[in-house]
Amino acid sequence: MSVSALIEPITGKPGIFTLPGAANWMQGRTLYGGASALIAFTQAIRAFPGLPPLRAAQIGFVAPVGETVELSAEIVRQGRNVTQLRSEIRCEGQLALTTFLLFAEPREANAVHAATIPADFPPPPEECEVMPTDRGPGFIANNFELRRAQDTSGPGAPVVRRWARLKDVSGLDPISELVLMGDVLPPGAMRAMRRQGPISSINWSFNLLDTTPSTESGWWVSENASQHADDGYSSERLRLWNSAGKQMLDGMQSAAIFG
Repeated sequence: MSVSALIEPITGKPGIFTLPGAANWMQGRTLYGGASALIAFTQAIRAFPGLPPLRAAQIGFVAPVGETVELSAEIVRQGRNVTQLRSEIRCEGQLALTTFLLFAEPREANAVHAATIPADFPPPPEECEVMPTDRGPGFIANNFELRRAQDTSGPGAPVVRRWARLKDVSGLDPISELVLMGDVLPPGAMRAMRRQGPISSINWSFNLLDTTPSTESGWWVSENASQHADDGYSSERLRLWNSAGKQMLDGMQSAAIFG
């Protein structure tokens, strides 16, 4: 079932909704974080049509998100150029996810500095090894294609980089696609783990660097890199590039490293 079918019931009005095909997006006992973030984002833009482009988001993964959700969205402040908005998901009456979204009109640039293309940017996806998707969470195998985008594998530098694309993007706008895909990889700290164990995202914040993102054939390069890991947690930097090496998203995340 396509992701557009997952979010189709969302009207923007506050209320309780059952999400069709949610089982295809589960990560253990909760909905995959990118899908949960997309649900909250969709609630916001359908509640308040005509918003400026999304520029940034802060997302807290509070509790498991299931098939039946209670959605709400409210404008916190609306200025001449910037609108700040809160969108939340509740399950069984308890807060499960909270997002703070920043939408802003473009202004005349007073500072211009483009993100640099990594020196080790991978070759095109058709030249890269196909990655098996049946060893991880079910939502990966159900919805994504992955290809290796780094030379190393196994233990080593705590960085995970992959070419990734959705199997079905029908009916999904480019910004929604990035919200859905920005959290697709496991934490880079998994490559520094001394033994296998569960991992879980606690939060996610990101800035969009391009409000009209595009890429070739649906392929994006996604990277999670641990900046510091200790005491059972990892501070991660999350980045997403298009097929030409232009960075689209820059983010951070705190991940719990169990085991």
